[in-house]
Amino acid sequence: MKIARPFGIPVYVSPYWFLVAGVFVIIYAGGLTSLGSLRYLVAAAFVVLLYGSVLIHELSHSLVAVAFGLPVRRILLYPLGGFSEIEREPETPGRELLVSAAGPAMSLALAAGGFGLHQAFNPAGIPGILLDQFILANILVGIFNLLPGLPLDGGRILRAGVWKLTGRSTTGTIAAAWAGRVLAALLLIVPLAIFARVGGTFQPFDFAWLAVIAAFMWMGATQSLRATRARERLPGVQARLLARRAIPIPATLPLAEAIRRADAAQARALVVVDHDDRPIAIVNESAVMATPPQRRPWIDAGSLARNLDPGLVLPADLSGLALLEAVRKTPATEYLLVEPTGQVFGVLASIDLEHAFARA
Repeated sequence: MKIARPFGIPVYVSPYWFLVAGVFVIIYAGGLTSLGSLRYLVAAAFVVLLYGSVLIHELSHSLVAVAFGLPVRRILLYPLGGFSEIEREPETPGRELLVSAAGPAMSLALAAGGFGLHQAFNPAGIPGILLDQFILANILVGIFNLLPGLPLDGGRILRAGVWKLTGRSTTGTIAAAWAGRVLAALLLIVPLAIFARVGGTFQPFDFAWLAVIAAFMWMGATQSLRATRARERLPGVQARLLARRAIPIPATLPLAEAIRRADAAQARALVVVDHDDRPIAIVNESAVMATPPQRRPWIDAGSLARNLDPGLVLPADLSGLALLEAVRKTPATEYLLVEPTGQVFGVLASIDLEHAFARA
């Protein structure tokens, strides 16, 4: 659900957020019995302040990224925090450091601002309670996110440092991801070890929350490792190697005849050309397959083609991330590949590209 668009950046809320926010309200209200019937209203206000702080935290990441020319697709608020979907990685470790540190720095700045207000006005009652919790929440968010392991901001800061030392962003990601896995394990092991040594009443609910956070960190670190390994293989995904041989046809050619010519030439794609043999459209394979054989002699091939918009014509030399970004800009089922001279090389089917990226 889209809830806002600050600075042109869409902000979405996960459906599960409402459920977990309601649980937070009930839990927090349980400790405010002295406020009577107002305790649920105060608890709801605190949850709004908490997630508002998380939004500002994520917005700080996004605005620094935008300042460096990195597109931000959206900000997502989910039950355990937030996430800024930045479409490209920073080009240098210095920029990675600044983008990553912006969120924790803003959280700690909010805590400092709240502390300043507390010192200046010393509010009592409900305002004092909310301000104290606001300060504590931002301190916890800021410090927790500085822990050196992915997917936390501290992990990205660690990644930037290793990247700077080694000169390889991949090495930094692997080091930070494994650090994140270690932190996830420690989140479970350390509290259990302390409980076993010190004793006391075991709180299953508290352990459950630690388990959820640990699982979140472990999965985020694992996803980073998988993405890095895939990225290392992406240069092997080349448009030339995936191209289908294509034959030129006039738009008025019956579909049955066009298929016969393609079979004879051992081609798997049809390109519609004009009177000067210039490509103007690509016949859609799905539309061809959906046409019953008995109707194909009576249908013009051009009626099943998509005109060649500029985004559908790609250089045949594209590969890896550059190829992925090119097709993301203009989603389609087929793309025309051309040589640097402008000569047609072939047709790239998106289904072939998807399979290649999946294998990578």
